Amino acid sequence: MRAERSPAALLQGDIYGITAGEYSLGRTNVEVVAQMIDSGVKVIQYREKEKTARQKYVECLKIREMTREAGVTFIVNDHVDLALLVEADGVHLGQDDLPPEKVRELVGQKMLIGLSTHSPQQARAAVSSGVDYIGVGPIFATKTKKDVCEPVGLEYLDYVVKNISLPFVAIGGIKEHNIAEVRSRGAKCIALVTEIVGSGDIVAKVLALRSLLNDKEV
Repeated sequence: MRAERSPAALLQGDIYGITAGEYSLGRTNVEVVAQMIDSGVKVIQYREKEKTARQKYVECLKIREMTREAGVTFIVNDHVDLALLVEADGVHLGQDDLPPEKVRELVGQKMLIGLSTHSPQQARAAVSSGVDYIGVGPIFATKTKKDVCEPVGLEYLDYVVKNISLPFVAIGGIKEHNIAEVRSRGAKCIALVTEIVGSGDIVAKVLALRSLLNDKEV
């Protein structure tokens, strides 16, 4: 079923977790998600590039069960079919994936649709495409994705904050040392990948990141 809270409510003031098996220190995506849930992360995206379709399906079934029990919103990256099969709360699309308008025809109103954007033009197009939220980035250089574009910088974040009405999540190269700067520019929800999944103690890392987000001087 679709997440009960609105996209705006979901993307308020906290961390958006994303899996990345390659950087998870030998832990499975299921183990990483369990620690994210324990740390209080309320939105988790399954992003996995290397596994087979069957392996992804098995992992997502378990993660869907875990997130449902914990009241956590579960998003599947790229794969609309997988999101539908496991009854995820949403699907996140890239610019080269299926058109959001066509995905909406498939999933109806029961799923959230997110869309990665990298420019003001893409952000404006997203508003009219019917998506529920957008990704804004990569803010800084990142090697997490092999096909990632050049960093768009804080200037694009500034544009979205001032001009785009859709809820958004900032993403790309965001670490403990620069998360406060991203928050100070108006990002209410921030995605981190390797900074979280690559931590030996995910719960402690998320708590440290959250303390920076909640710093009243930011």
